[in-house]
Amino acid sequence: MTDSQKWLVFAFISGLIWLLYLLAPVLMPFAFAAMLAYLSGPLTDKLETYRLSRTKAVLVVFSAMTLVFVLVLLLLVPLLEYQIENFLSNLPAYVSWLNGTVIPWTQQRFHLGIKPVNLNQIINLVKNNWEHAGGIAATLMSSVSHSSGVLAEWAMNLLLIPVVTFYLLRDWGSLIAKMHDLLPRRIAPTVTKLAGEVDTVLSSFVRGQFYVMLALGCIYSIGLWMMGLDLALLIGMFAGLVSFVPYLGSIVGIVIAGIAALVQFHELIQLVPVAIVFIIGQSLESMLLTPMLVGEKIGLHPVAVIFAVLAGGQLFGFLGILLALPVASISMVLLRHMHDLYRDSDFYARQ
Repeated sequence: MTDSQKWLVFAFISGLIWLLYLLAPVLMPFAFAAMLAYLSGPLTDKLETYRLSRTKAVLVVFSAMTLVFVLVLLLLVPLLEYQIENFLSNLPAYVSWLNGTVIPWTQQRFHLGIKPVNLNQIINLVKNNWEHAGGIAATLMSSVSHSSGVLAEWAMNLLLIPVVTFYLLRDWGSLIAKMHDLLPRRIAPTVTKLAGEVDTVLSSFVRGQFYVMLALGCIYSIGLWMMGLDLALLIGMFAGLVSFVPYLGSIVGIVIAGIAALVQFHELIQLVPVAIVFIIGQSLESMLLTPMLVGEKIGLHPVAVIFAVLAGGQLFGFLGILLALPVASISMVLLRHMHDLYRDSDFYARQ
């Protein structure tokens, strides 16, 4: 490759990154659709081995995904709504304990000038608005209905996700084949090898990490429910959702669950079962879930993972957070290839 060709490739990559930055607000449904397609791709390929056409296999998988999504909504939304309403109904007692016990103890212990906060008016306002909204779905709809443009954009993004997922599942193989045919024959073997390694890494991350997050959400929710915490499902699922960043799920979960336990039970001893739940969850993640579901194929250091997530969020917002680890995994494959080329070069071997 000549110097001019190298500069052309560099300019193309730079322009592509800049274009992604500009289009980040509209790329969210495509990113979600790509992840859904990647999660369900192996099942679609498996169904094709049973003499189903690609379109029929995609329809079966797509119908199953839709059914699971609807069942999860029907199961989780009422439970979450019940827990939130229960928490709101107990807010006056929680605030009374906060003003009567926690703040005076803090003032006496640490000599801080914290004044009791009167939140009764705000509590009543929140409760009235919640009851008037009629639940989670109504609250969400009322929050976006003030602007027809926001509502239209929100609805369009939701509609785009299943449409793009369907076409990606159906046409991904043909798209890859066409891209392979366009490659210069001289570099086609190398690109094919790198693409295979990238696919292996992404498979380990996207599919494996999804199952780890789901398992941790269930473990945390069941553990907190067994100790009697009212917000067990809400806190457990949230902790599982953010566990794609190493240790973040357990740290956030134990802090929120600890505060919720203190507010609900008014006893410090209740922090012990909260700590036990998250210690068990973190131990299962590191010793069983991650090695079994994700494996060691990604090989990203926890510090690199945290940096990738923070950098992605800073540059591209939530889209950057969503794509940070897949992009970091691909970059790791390319860096590993560059490392091998460097070790085999004359520059490295020359004495």
